[in-house]
Amino acid sequence: MACMRLKVLIGALVLVLSLADFLYALDKNVPESDQQINEFSLAGYGEKGKKTWDLSGKSADIFDNIIKLNDIAGNLYGEKEDINLTAKSGDFDKSNARIHLEDNVVITSSSGAKLTTEHLDWDRKAQIISTDDIVNIKKDNMVTTARGAQGKTDLKQVNLKNDVKVNILSEPKKAKGPGDTEKITITCDGALEIDYEKNVAVFNKNVKVVRQDLEIDSDKMEVYFLSSDKSKKEEPVLAKAKKEGADMNPLGMSAKIDRIFARGNVKIVRGDNTSYSDEAMYNAVDKKITLLGRPRLVIFSAKEFNASLGN
Repeated sequence: MACMRLKVLIGALVLVLSLADFLYALDKNVPESDQQINEFSLAGYGEKGKKTWDLSGKSADIFDNIIKLNDIAGNLYGEKEDINLTAKSGDFDKSNARIHLEDNVVITSSSGAKLTTEHLDWDRKAQIISTDDIVNIKKDNMVTTARGAQGKTDLKQVNLKNDVKVNILSEPKKAKGPGDTEKITITCDGALEIDYEKNVAVFNKNVKVVRQDLEIDSDKMEVYFLSSDKSKKEEPVLAKAKKEGADMNPLGMSAKIDRIFARGNVKIVRGDNTSYSDEAMYNAVDKKITLLGRPRLVIFSAKEFNASLGN
């Protein structure tokens, strides 16, 4: 009898040990965080103790080098522009100071610009944000979409990588309703390089501008916007734009186009007429186009052709 009880006890002990090994294996496959906290907050400080960024959220799971974040809200504090960002979730890598945000990422500038995407990486040391996903940027009457983007966290310079499309809606002075709004669409294969300090956007590869009865195609295009610079040495055109109430984009770049330089295999279609040249300049103020480098004009007008023949 004692022998039988010993065998049962040994069997039960083996079962318990086997169950413990099984639970341990499960625990290794699905690791738990070292610590979980609610209502977390993180912050970074620069020179003289000035806060440069902060992050907060509803919960965080803390691992060795990674902090898993949920319902994130953060701020970047710059000299000219403050940036607010939100996302459903993300990771904070303590080893390299990088933050990955995902699921409904929204960045809003203090001047009203709004960027949305599904994934975003933020390198705090290099002060660079980047994504390979579709990016949508809205500000006043300008809407920009692209696939992939990289730029400084202060948004002074932004590089949109592929499949770029920019829509600019400008309302004429005597507009009477929504139907009177003019639309300018600029597309390119990419990249699009935006320098907000210089108020210029450089479009690359298969660039096309469409505005009602005007189309411009080229290999490369530089689009200069009116500046909101408040210095006393403003150009007359800038003063005129301000008087007319030009809409301003982040860091002082206006949504009003000043001039466009098209370079390489330029083709311009205006009504029934088509022109070709190496380069061309379009002045948005007086709406004049200057052709540079082997200009050639093709006119398709039956009336003018017949008149030249004396008919």
